[in-house]
Amino acid sequence: MRGVLITDLRTPHVLVDRPRVFRNLARMQAAVKARGLALRPHAKTHKLAWLAQQQVAHGAVGVCCAKLGEAEALASAGASDILVPYPLNPVNAGRVVALQERVSLSFVIDDLDVARAWSAAMRDAGRRADVLVKIDVGFHRCGIDPSLVDPVPVIEAISALGGLRLRGLISHAGQCYHAHHDDELAQMARDERDLMVGIAERCRARGIAIDTISMGATPIARHSLALDGFTELRIGNYVYFDRTQVGLGAATWDDCALTVIAMVVSRPAPDRVILDCGSKTLSNDGARGFGQMPGFGALVPDMIDNTPDPSCTLERLSEEHATVRVSSRSALRIGDRVRVIPNHSCVVSNLVDEVAVVEGRDVVDVLPVTARGRIS
Repeated sequence: MRGVLITDLRTPHVLVDRPRVFRNLARMQAAVKARGLALRPHAKTHKLAWLAQQQVAHGAVGVCCAKLGEAEALASAGASDILVPYPLNPVNAGRVVALQERVSLSFVIDDLDVARAWSAAMRDAGRRADVLVKIDVGFHRCGIDPSLVDPVPVIEAISALGGLRLRGLISHAGQCYHAHHDDELAQMARDERDLMVGIAERCRARGIAIDTISMGATPIARHSLALDGFTELRIGNYVYFDRTQVGLGAATWDDCALTVIAMVVSRPAPDRVILDCGSKTLSNDGARGFGQMPGFGALVPDMIDNTPDPSCTLERLSEEHATVRVSSRSALRIGDRVRVIPNHSCVVSNLVDEVAVVEGRDVVDVLPVTARGRIS
C-alpha cells in the first residue's frame, strides 16, 4: 500500500504494529524454547490467518481456537493443528468429524457423561477424538474442581473409553487477572503447577499416560516459565498485549501492538473531548491491574510512540462515542487524530472487519479479520 499513512485511514480503525508483533512473537518463542516447552498460541486474540501463520513460522506447534467456528475459519485459511480448549458438546460431532478431515484436532472434556456421549459419537462415525481433561485450578469456570471431585478416577474412566484418545491435562488460571501484586501472581503459578503435576503423577501411577500438561494465561506466563512440570504454554494476548497486561506487569506500553486510531469529533467543554471510537470499537471491558485502572483505554497522542497522556481519561463509552476527560490546557482540537491502547485487545479483534498492518506511520497492508464473529 505504497504511500498510505495511518492518518489517511478512516476513523476509527484498528492498527496492528508489525515490528512490535514480530518482537513479541520472537521473544515469547525464545523463552518457551529455552525451557524446552511447546507453544500453542490462542488465536482468539487476533483471529487472523496471517498471524496464526506467523506464530507457526516462529515455532509454535499449532494454535488454539476459542470455538469450532473459529477453528473452521482458520482451518480453511491453512491452519493444520488446532486445539479447542473449550468443553464442546457432542451435538457438534458432525462438525468435529468434518474438521478432522482437514486438521489435527483436539478439544477439552470436563465431564464423564459428556465424555461417554463423545465416545459413542466418535465410534458411530468410525473416528477417534483427541481430548484433554480440563482441571479447575482456582478460576471456578470450567473444569473438574479437585476440591469437589477427585479428578483421577474421572480421568481414568475417560482414558478407557473407546473413540477417545486422552492426550493430557489442561488448565487456565484465569484468577490471575484479579491478582493484586506480582508475588500473588507468582504464587498462583506455583499453585497451578503443583496441582496439575500432582494429578498427572497420580494418573501415571495408575498406568494412565499423560503426555501433555498445558497451561494458559498471559499475565502468569512469565512465572510459569520459571517452573518445571508443564509441557505446553497456551497463551494468546502476548501477541498484542493491552492496557490490562501493562497493569499486571506482563508488558510495557511499548510492547502493545494493537491500537485504535480515532478522531476528535467534538470538544463541547474545556475538560471534555469526544472521540469517534465507542463501545462498538473498544468494548466496555474494564482494565485490571495492581493499581487503579480507571477508564476504557489509554489515550496516546503520538502516532508512533506508545506513551499515554496521563491527563486524559476515557471515562465513558457510548456505542459510537468515547467521552474523554482532559485538562483544560489540553491542545486537542476537533479533527485531531489520536490512538487508544484498549483495555482488552482480544475483544477489539472481534469487533472489526479488518485491521491495518503498520510500520511507523506507514500502512503496509489491510487484512480481513479471518474469524471475526465465529462465536459458535
